[in-house]
Amino acid sequence: MASERIKQKDWYKVLGAKPSDSPAELKRKYQKLALLEAAVAAAEAEERVRRFIEIDQAWKILGNEETRREYDLQQREDNLTKEWPLHEQIYLEDMCWNEDEQLYTLSCRCGGNYSVFKSETKDVSLVCCDTCSLVIEILQ
Repeated sequence: MASERIKQKDWYKVLGAKPSDSPAELKRKYQKLALLEAAVAAAEAEERVRRFIEIDQAWKILGNEETRREYDLQQREDNLTKEWPLHEQIYLEDMCWNEDEQLYTLSCRCGGNYSVFKSETKDVSLVCCDTCSLVIEILQ
């Protein structure tokens, strides 16, 4: 699942949870909602089944540390693209490489730097300048 993108829904909202909730709190909220949704009258069955499936999907994503971490990273990335202007798209090989620090850098027009460690290059596509609000997208 690490390679495929998690369908973008606000799974925290589905469970009535917050990103700071512990796995135990997430599980409690999941179980409470699952029981409520399962116990509803037959007249509302179709909508309730859809809602139950949605709650179950939220739990499957947020209840697993790996998929929750991936989902949180995707949410942050999506928020960055919505909130900050994308200044430029850069290929990783066009950035300066520092072998000692295992770090790619690129100078920003403000005089600051965009920096990304080699170990982060697979997980990071947007990088903020360290002194201003400009953002670049790293293309691989």
